[in-house]
Amino acid sequence: MRRGLALMALALLGAGCASTTGVGYYWQSVTGHLRLMQAARPVDDWLADAQAPERLKERLALARRIRAFAVTELALPDNASYHRYADLQRRAAVYNVVAAPALSLTLQTWCFPVAGCVGYRGYFDEADARAFARTLPADLEVVVYPVPAYSTLGWMNWAGGDPLLNTFIGYPEGELARIVFHELAHQVAYARGDTEFNEAFATSVERLGGARWLTTQASEQARTDYAVFDQRRRAFRSLTFSVRQQLQDIYRDTTIDDAEKARRKATAMTGFHRSYQDLKRGWGGFAGYDPFVAQANNASFAAQAAYDGLVPAFEALFEREGRDFARFYDAVRTLAALPKEERQTQLRRLAPAGAPQVARHP
Repeated sequence: MRRGLALMALALLGAGCASTTGVGYYWQSVTGHLRLMQAARPVDDWLADAQAPERLKERLALARRIRAFAVTELALPDNASYHRYADLQRRAAVYNVVAAPALSLTLQTWCFPVAGCVGYRGYFDEADARAFARTLPADLEVVVYPVPAYSTLGWMNWAGGDPLLNTFIGYPEGELARIVFHELAHQVAYARGDTEFNEAFATSVERLGGARWLTTQASEQARTDYAVFDQRRRAFRSLTFSVRQQLQDIYRDTTIDDAEKARRKATAMTGFHRSYQDLKRGWGGFAGYDPFVAQANNASFAAQAAYDGLVPAFEALFEREGRDFARFYDAVRTLAALPKEERQTQLRRLAPAGAPQVARHP
């Protein structure tokens, strides 16, 4: 999935309801986040540390410039977040569990006091995530995937804020910029219980901000490297969007029974795997999306849709606001304050002709 391709995991804020999640989930969320915070040290300390690798220092210096750019050029929050760094000694910040029915692209949701209802469960330990996944009903399709970063929506800035992590500090320059912009955007606006809105807004900020960073700040080599990376991502995104549309059409077809839907779904998935292999050959064997493809099912396609389904509407809103980030954020906060159905109606009106439509399900 994304950033490796994944949903934002609000593990700490999503862990507060013992009646629905159990004390164990609450405990792993709180202790996992506290360990992450305790591992973080100020970037200045790392830069002054004679034992720190020079490559890490270079990346941290780059992240510092990206963080400053986020404030001065993108009007993102100027606060404690991303001024510290932690090496978690693992490949992901958290692991998300997502699930969907066999003949639907609607994610299973879990509801929490602060985050509202969201389409994932975040775990700091991969084994815990997989153990939970095994408890889900057999008629659900389930995916567990690594998430390199998550946002606490600014709630933890008093304690040092969200830190830079080893799980993404080594990303290509353009992608490092995008992930910082994405996570900071979650501190600008958040609609409780509306994952699609929140993720698409943050994704629109990362795309707009990332493009501006590459154009004005990055080296020619960084722009060239990112162009190759982004071309592959766009091609893969186009492929998965096409497959999502095929699956959605199959599931919504009231003229066929479930057995025929399952047969057509299998055909669509076979075509997806074949088309992906064609893409890989054109990429010289680049295998960056292999993990997604290997476990692709309704849950993974639905989770990916939460990131990009509404982006065209947000990009249209940015244009409407004169490409001014501060005005754009004010307009997004106004939308976030609306009831969900009214918010979706306004986004549908903003979406350009031919763009993916805002979901109408609650």
